[in-house]
Amino acid sequence: MQSKQTPDLVNGPLLYNMIMFAIPLMLATALQMCFNAADTIVVGKFAGQQALAGVGATGSLIFLLTSLFNGLSIGTNVMAARYIGAQDHEMLSKTVHTAYCMAAAGGLFLTTLGSFASRPLLELMNTPASIIDLSERYMRIYFLGSLPMLTYNFGAVILRSKGDTRRPLVFLAISGVVNVILNLIFVIAFHMSTAGVATATVISQVLAAFMVTYVLMHEDDATRLMLSQLKPEMELVKEILRIGIPAGISGMMFSISNVVVQSSLNSFNSSVIVAGNSAAANIENFVYIGMGAFSQASITFVSQSMGAERYDNLLRIVKMTLLLSMSSAFLLSSLARFNGNVLLGLYTDDPAVIEAGIVRLKYVAFWLMLNASLDVFVNAVRGMGNSTMPTVIMMIGICGVRLLWLWTVFPMHRTLEMIYICFPISWTVTTILEGLLWYHDYKNLMSFQTA
Repeated sequence: MQSKQTPDLVNGPLLYNMIMFAIPLMLATALQMCFNAADTIVVGKFAGQQALAGVGATGSLIFLLTSLFNGLSIGTNVMAARYIGAQDHEMLSKTVHTAYCMAAAGGLFLTTLGSFASRPLLELMNTPASIIDLSERYMRIYFLGSLPMLTYNFGAVILRSKGDTRRPLVFLAISGVVNVILNLIFVIAFHMSTAGVATATVISQVLAAFMVTYVLMHEDDATRLMLSQLKPEMELVKEILRIGIPAGISGMMFSISNVVVQSSLNSFNSSVIVAGNSAAANIENFVYIGMGAFSQASITFVSQSMGAERYDNLLRIVKMTLLLSMSSAFLLSSLARFNGNVLLGLYTDDPAVIEAGIVRLKYVAFWLMLNASLDVFVNAVRGMGNSTMPTVIMMIGICGVRLLWLWTVFPMHRTLEMIYICFPISWTVTTILEGLLWYHDYKNLMSFQTA
């Protein structure tokens, strides 16, 4: 039984379907980035530089702790899309209910971890003493929203796996507006600083989780969620873990390297540098709008084609997503790089913070097209069912290269430029390796099919 919300991603026109898939996802990402930027702007403008740095110092650490579970949502995406392509409604239904059980378990685990590990981890990262209390308060409250956060992420992935990117956009828009309104109330009216921003985030996540769960409970196809059938199917758990754990570890590789980058920034013992990095990283996130949408398209389209055994689609999908993703990244990164002063001025009035942020935009944001191509190859390989080797390559090309650079080159030339240049170098190395892996797997698959 097919839902009216489900387009034909296997047999329909590729470019049209990909654009229709990506546009709502871009808008959703743009809204999310705007709401995140609003968090940072409200803190920077109304709670001060210390509070801005306090929130910024937690970003890479939070991403590290949530990466593994975001990887499991990728495993859910691959399995759901594959069963949709194969029109296996029974296994699709079991995937939905298994995913929700995994989201619940992961959410409870992260809530507990965030409560006990926030302070030690911040200390391990050499977070400046002037902001560590603000950072710890933000993290403890933020992780109270882990359960609704993962519930929304897994629920939205289920909808996207069948090509429905519109309703997750609506959910983000509603919850995001609520988040911004609560930010203003908590920070400006109640003077809650970082705690106010974190509390607003948790409330908005609860709202988003409720909306996606309500919609899934009223679907008219095999993705319908029935609370009476909420139990994990162990074979599916194993398959989601097989794909999702390596994907999560890949995210953790990015995060670990970024944590080391943050620690290197913290070693300057300057809240100005931390604040500038935080503001620039927020601007940088906007560049991900297009490249992230087309990267997610690649994993969904490839997975559905694999399930339908339409292997002739695979090369066209990768070529199309590479073109669209890299073009989008180049356009947006150029806009960010050459309008840096204006954009950073939205976050802070401090010239020193703006100057520090410009350095990141020049050496990181401008080269994100390299990361765009990397993501397409990685997701295409995962959609084909190989999730381990991309992770091994990530460990070498992203984590290994950055750590080696920061532990050898940076100590000899202690400048911001020497920290940030490790990003484009690691992206270049990893893109080449991931591209070769995709070509190898694709050729092997096509040779097997013609044998």
